[in-house]
Amino acid sequence: MKARILAIAAAVIAFSATASQAKTLVFCSEGNPESLNPQLVTTTTGMNAGRPMFNNLVEFVPGTTRVGPALAESWTVSEDGTEYTFRLRRGIKFHSNAVFKPTREFNADDVLFSFNRQWKPDHPFHNTSGESYDYFRDLGMPELLESVEKLDDRTVRIRLTRAEAPFLADVAMPFNAILSAEYGEQLLKMGQPEQLDREPIGTGPFTFAGYQRDVSVRYRAFADYWQGRPAVDTLVFSITPNPAVRLAKLRAGECHIMAFPDPADLKTITDDPELTLLQQEGLNVGYLAMNTGRPPFNDLRVRRAINMAIDKRAIIDAVYQETGTVAKNPIPPTMWSYNETIVDYSYDPEAARRLLAEAGYPQGLSTDLWYMPVSRPYNPNGRRVAEMIEVDLARIGIHVNLVTEEWNTYRVKLQAGVPSLALYGWTSDNGDPDNFLHLLLGCATARPGGNNIAKWCNPAYDDLVSRAKVITDQAQRERLYGVAQAIFRDDAPWVPLAHSVVFMALRKEVTGFRIDPIGRHLFEGVDLVQ
Repeated sequence: MKARILAIAAAVIAFSATASQAKTLVFCSEGNPESLNPQLVTTTTGMNAGRPMFNNLVEFVPGTTRVGPALAESWTVSEDGTEYTFRLRRGIKFHSNAVFKPTREFNADDVLFSFNRQWKPDHPFHNTSGESYDYFRDLGMPELLESVEKLDDRTVRIRLTRAEAPFLADVAMPFNAILSAEYGEQLLKMGQPEQLDREPIGTGPFTFAGYQRDVSVRYRAFADYWQGRPAVDTLVFSITPNPAVRLAKLRAGECHIMAFPDPADLKTITDDPELTLLQQEGLNVGYLAMNTGRPPFNDLRVRRAINMAIDKRAIIDAVYQETGTVAKNPIPPTMWSYNETIVDYSYDPEAARRLLAEAGYPQGLSTDLWYMPVSRPYNPNGRRVAEMIEVDLARIGIHVNLVTEEWNTYRVKLQAGVPSLALYGWTSDNGDPDNFLHLLLGCATARPGGNNIAKWCNPAYDDLVSRAKVITDQAQRERLYGVAQAIFRDDAPWVPLAHSVVFMALRKEVTGFRIDPIGRHLFEGVDLVQ
């Protein structure tokens, strides 16, 4: 009896020790994800919420914009750039959940399922969530793909209708995450296809554990992850839109990492011995889009007047402080093909007022101005920026009504073309200028639901950025992009506002976390050390 009691006691002690060593990493994120499936999102918030659960055929090497192997261990490209053959890894396991236990490892069927779900209107999961796969469409993938073929279980061939310089980088982006075809088949049999996006199954370092809107997304470490089990047992995204509250949670130990602190709080962070501040030049742009599809912003004179009316330097000094630089182009100055020769509009309210009168508005006009409800890496305080623009525009007779919505609703309405004036921005998802110049300003993406918030379509501009997509010679692409930026400046669909340094704050016990240049939050190498 005594021996049994001692054995039970030893087991309890061992269990307690194991439990006490369990590690939970809490990340204070800035907003709710649009979806937990990266195929259905266009913002970095949504992409980062899905990222822990998924892998792609190829992925960006952490800390770089260089593409490297992932679920595909190697690939070849035909001489004409229209055929990509991917050799898939062995031994990759999918997650499981309460209703699904995988019976096989990752293979070519999953690649076809994941691409065809977005591409083929007759695919059984194409219309499941009522989504339009906006990122897939905005990059022209439906027209670009000619075929996605399974040559055998470990080989996939993708044929394109034309060469596409950024194609491999596009394959590495979150919207091309690989889903489980077997999970899809089971959900169809169960009559629950919508669970594909609500209860995600992938091959990533963490499995889905739960989502409560406005509260958190929870994940568990995947013991069979093909690159090794993560060091932390549980990962939590604590949804905290207010940057001041995020910082308070960080200082109190309620979260270990926080996204995008307010520039005014940077000294507080650096002065705290328990915290570390990370920073990196951002591949981003914050801007004011003018809806060129409706009066009065279909008039170039009005758009130019607004460009001259806004004191961008004052906005940088008051909101971004030392963390931002004035923007004049739609791509950041750290990106290749940036046109340094572009001359920005000067701040000139008198000239702006004259232009407005010339356009037929001598008494001014009234309109709406939408601002983001959450802090973003390219705009730390949307309301404050909107208020400063409101004052600037009032000086030339433009009176604005400030409007905002919950973050996901805001994004949807911007893409639908609802606002007349709207603050928005972009962080590069792949390090290629195409990800700004075509995705945000091309004619194809001016459709309802597209990422061209200004709904601007200039045929000469569109021809340049479309030609640049199919050329592999970087010098030629750079020349085309340089001319395109000059057209953008002259036609003025935006007021480019700022490029910002990206900041992340973390507690001293966090190891292995670093800022990624394309906005990803990567947690598989992160640990907590007491």
